Amino acid sequence: MSQMPQQAAPAKCPSCAEPLESGDLFCGACGYDLSAVPGAPPDHPTLTMGASGVGPSGVNWPPPEPESSSTPAAPHLPTDLPGTDSGGTPLPGSPPHGSPVTPASGVRFDRPPEPDEDYALQAPDPRVAASAAESAENAESAGSAGAAKVCVACRAGHVDDDGYCENCGHAQPRERDHMEQESGPVAAVSDRGLRHHRNEDAFAVGRTALPDGTPAVLAVVCDGVSSATRPDEASMAASRAAGESLLAALPQGTHPQAALHEAIVAASHAVNALADEPTSAREHTPHQNAPACTIVGSVVTSGLLVVGWVGDSRAYWVPADRSAPPARLTEDDSWAAQMVAAGLMSEAQAYADERAHAITGWLGADAYELEPHTASFKPDRPGVVVVCTDGLWNYAETAEEMSEIVPADVALRPLHAARVLVGHALDGGGHDNVTVALLPFPAPPQGAGSA
Repeated sequence: MSQMPQQAAPAKCPSCAEPLESGDLFCGACGYDLSAVPGAPPDHPTLTMGASGVGPSGVNWPPPEPESSSTPAAPHLPTDLPGTDSGGTPLPGSPPHGSPVTPASGVRFDRPPEPDEDYALQAPDPRVAASAAESAENAESAGSAGAAKVCVACRAGHVDDDGYCENCGHAQPRERDHMEQESGPVAAVSDRGLRHHRNEDAFAVGRTALPDGTPAVLAVVCDGVSSATRPDEASMAASRAAGESLLAALPQGTHPQAALHEAIVAASHAVNALADEPTSAREHTPHQNAPACTIVGSVVTSGLLVVGWVGDSRAYWVPADRSAPPARLTEDDSWAAQMVAAGLMSEAQAYADERAHAITGWLGADAYELEPHTASFKPDRPGVVVVCTDGLWNYAETAEEMSEIVPADVALRPLHAARVLVGHALDGGGHDNVTVALLPFPAPPQGAGSA
């Protein structure tokens, strides 16, 4: 059963957040004049670059602003277009264009309160850990074959079975602390960051071909909800299920947008299955909640760019011609996005609020309703799709900021570019796990890849 759409009036006082009743003119707690609340801004869907008129995808990109104009360009807001299949009809579960948006069924915070200090047993910065690990390997090879593993931090102590140095107590990098993968022209990097004790992000990348031989590349990025149980397992299960679903569906001729929709559904089922554990497994942890994560994915072919998501992980469009405007292709399922959409806060104010990262959509057995968002675009020029978790976009939130940090040679060196973006987040503080995948548009022919 679908939920009834909410009224346009705010559910809470914008001044003190006190719940309001329908028809209230003033807040009963603080007396705030509700008639002063600004109306919701008009819809600004993400459009297609440089094309004059609406293209076959039903999307129109705005031309670049004239260089001589002294007025700054209007910000490119997230897309609010419903997904359509190859025949132009709404996908199952997608509302018709122009219909009221279904309100959020619940809210949960995607992370616990941040600690005041860094973790005492924090692993070394992955950008310098490689050289330390190489030195440790050299030290090990110089010893006997049965010698214990040497710490990558102090390079002297031995590592115990729990993964800590017996000399300095330093936690050793785990397999998921830093992950990289390159599949032809698409690449992804995931890092634990500088404050989290584990990496709760995961990704899947791949390339395939459609039945007519047209190349296709794909990437899926998932962010585990830290306040949930086993968020690292949730993100890994979701990314694997979605990636496998896409690689199976695309060669069979499934339209990329429909394939991405079904991949998100498959990811949801995989996360839900994690909650189906024996009662005996929960005897000592009765208060744990269901594993959960967010998801964002993209499929790129020779002429089509498709994105799909649930939660607050994002996809950005960055054109190769940096004089053309970039764009954000997704809209967060979050408290901050709802405040902006309702006209109660500016985007800057909303994302500066401590409640900004309260998400209203996620994958998990305790999600009230699964509402995958999908949208397709047909850009008229080459570029790259940036698919990432909030561990990156927290440090490059707008499309313009993201465009500035994407290396110019991303098409030639996608893995290097992904490392640069992760490094940008680490340099900014690395307060969260960081994951980014890069897909070129159009998808190059099979056999083409990074230089």
